[in-house]
Amino acid sequence: KLASTTLTFYRGFFYYLCGKGRYTSYLPPSSSSSESTTIPSYLQAPSTATGNDNDDAENITISSSSWTISNFSKSPLFYQHARVHLYSLASAFYLYNKPHYRKLSYKQDIVDNFANVAIPGTGLPLSLFVWNKPLALGLVCTASPICSFIASIHLWLKTRGKSSISNEYAIRLLAPDDWFSYWRLNCRVAGMHALLNDIPAGYEMENKWTFLEEGSKCDVPVSPYLDCPAIVVKHRNEEGGLGIHFYRNATDGGDWIIQERILNGDWVTQHLPQNAPLSTFRVITQSRGALDVSKKCAVEDVTALSCVFRAGRMGALTDHDSILFDVDVKTGKVLGGTTNAHWYRLGLHEVLPGRCPWRSSDHDITHHPDGDIPVSGSVVPNIREMLHLVETSHWKLCPDVPLVGWDVVLSADEKLPVCLLEVNLSCNFFRGSFDRKVYLDFLEDMVGRLQEMRLMADRDGKKFK
Repeated sequence: KLASTTLTFYRGFFYYLCGKGRYTSYLPPSSSSSESTTIPSYLQAPSTATGNDNDDAENITISSSSWTISNFSKSPLFYQHARVHLYSLASAFYLYNKPHYRKLSYKQDIVDNFANVAIPGTGLPLSLFVWNKPLALGLVCTASPICSFIASIHLWLKTRGKSSISNEYAIRLLAPDDWFSYWRLNCRVAGMHALLNDIPAGYEMENKWTFLEEGSKCDVPVSPYLDCPAIVVKHRNEEGGLGIHFYRNATDGGDWIIQERILNGDWVTQHLPQNAPLSTFRVITQSRGALDVSKKCAVEDVTALSCVFRAGRMGALTDHDSILFDVDVKTGKVLGGTTNAHWYRLGLHEVLPGRCPWRSSDHDITHHPDGDIPVSGSVVPNIREMLHLVETSHWKLCPDVPLVGWDVVLSADEKLPVCLLEVNLSCNFFRGSFDRKVYLDFLEDMVGRLQEMRLMADRDGKKFK
């Protein structure tokens, strides 16, 4: 079974990289379609597949941990995830030397983003392996099956033989649901979408100043900034021209956004230790209006998928160092917490036994570790209002962008109790749970649309600038 799964991975990847799937329309299997599917049989769920009609149906679509779901690797959702994953993975090589919406090329974007990320336990930044196409191809073809096999063995040992090695291997290799794989999937979709649509206006929101400026114009509650030409910062004891710094404000054409420090609101503060940073909520929204940017998007086309409370650690400067508490988007109840910090541990010493965990806890943290402060079980106030805010903000500012990650602040400012800090258009879920059926249906529709646009660009000999 391991060999069969490995063969499926290579067949599917090369089918979309340089085979028939690269040069034909992407037509997923659908009983309502009048056209025959172009998906190879090994990426279609067999007629005997289980998953949508059994007792695990809700868990399959909602859970963020596939290995906890019996028979997930036999469900239709698994096969849907697999073909979207393999298509997008192959598309990275199409994007490689082409322009990116925030860099000169997709290559430069992944090199920069991988500089502080390593496969846990290796200590080697992934940026070392994506400097050219052959190297990146070697990474995909070797590291993917090797790491998937190690992960399946690790889980089997961790669960004392209760997990299935073959099922876990299939999930890791074909339908990975770890935070890194979801992040890269979202990044590749964003890269393809921006490229083939000639970088729609909404992608300008990636620029922090443009976001604040446009947000203010559209009556979106963005974080407040100072409207002055520049500031001078002096050290109180230095002299002789030392210890003095000048910052020209973005409002005056400078490179710096000058803001007062925002403080955590009461609800957030009571769940944090002393000296914790500003701790935000990461909410992901998707816009079906991005499927066809030539058409007008309605606010109903935007849906909030997930919410995570990033509870900052004691002494940290930002909530990038935090415990990630999942939040139920329907009720606002805070669920279990986890981390992804082990993906950011660099240095060869991380290879030593016991230094770096292979995987983090599966949302079993209930208390903030810095002070043993209870967090799970609390209810985020006005969760529906928060989700409505990001949905309407997505619609106002960037309806032509498929997926947006919002950093939402519950602040101590009575005049602005909720505000948006910034947006991330190549976003990650920070291990939050979400309805995978809604997400994958959207991505598969998007992949079909992008493939048609790519084929059209091929026929027209389009040159991307």
